[in-house]
Amino acid sequence: MKRFLAFSLLSLSLALAAQSSMAFGGCGEGKCTDCHSLSKEQATEALAPLGIAAEVIDVKLAKVPGLWSIAVFDKKNNRKLPLYLDYSKKYLIQGEVIEIATKESLTRLSMAELNRVNPGEIPLDDAVVVGKPDAKLRVIVFDDPECPYCKKFQEEMNKVVAKRSDIAFFIKMLPLKIHPKARQKSEAIICAKSLELLEKSLAGEEIPAPTCKTDQIDKNEALAAKLEIRSTPTFILPDGRVFPGARNAEDVIKLIDSPLPPEKK
Repeated sequence: MKRFLAFSLLSLSLALAAQSSMAFGGCGEGKCTDCHSLSKEQATEALAPLGIAAEVIDVKLAKVPGLWSIAVFDKKNNRKLPLYLDYSKKYLIQGEVIEIATKESLTRLSMAELNRVNPGEIPLDDAVVVGKPDAKLRVIVFDDPECPYCKKFQEEMNKVVAKRSDIAFFIKMLPLKIHPKARQKSEAIICAKSLELLEKSLAGEEIPAPTCKTDQIDKNEALAAKLEIRSTPTFILPDGRVFPGARNAEDVIKLIDSPLPPEKK
């Protein structure tokens, strides 16, 4: 039970098997809220028997018929996480909820919405830029020069800026320890502030040694740890949502063009 209830990002890797909406008491005509309601207090009471040490901070209808989406604050890991509770308040679901039509993880979208950051607080002096530096919409990317998924995302970034001159990507180097040469290559890219060197490295070509001494990698690692960024590529949208992993150009543009409203202070 303890293992199942461990609140961490890893716990959200469980796949959700397809269920019919009727299995969770799906609604017929009219609004679901005509028949069902759930307060934060009721959600807290429903979770209590499981010994979950998390604060319920929001409750709303999930996109999945028959389910409530519950946002909780995981005190242990200092993160906000989405959980799902059925209308009967008897069944809790934690894991990835996939919308079949779009192949989109509703859980990951919720995670990004709940854990937004302030892009304005992220220094960009060290970043190499894909697109126009003065573009209205800035996407910040944490990248590793030897990461194969970063190579794929680089291709998609180029497609985005070819379609949209109002979007630019600011790439910060975050070499992973699993790539032994990535740190030196990252320092070389930062010293030269060269997109060309990054693209050569991603293509598997050798690049020159660093031409300066820099502690920028240490700063980027500290910032990534603060932002809970553990993998590359990870990109941050202008509205502060954080998404790990590579996505195709169309998906990135769609996310950018569907921003969340500013967070309430």
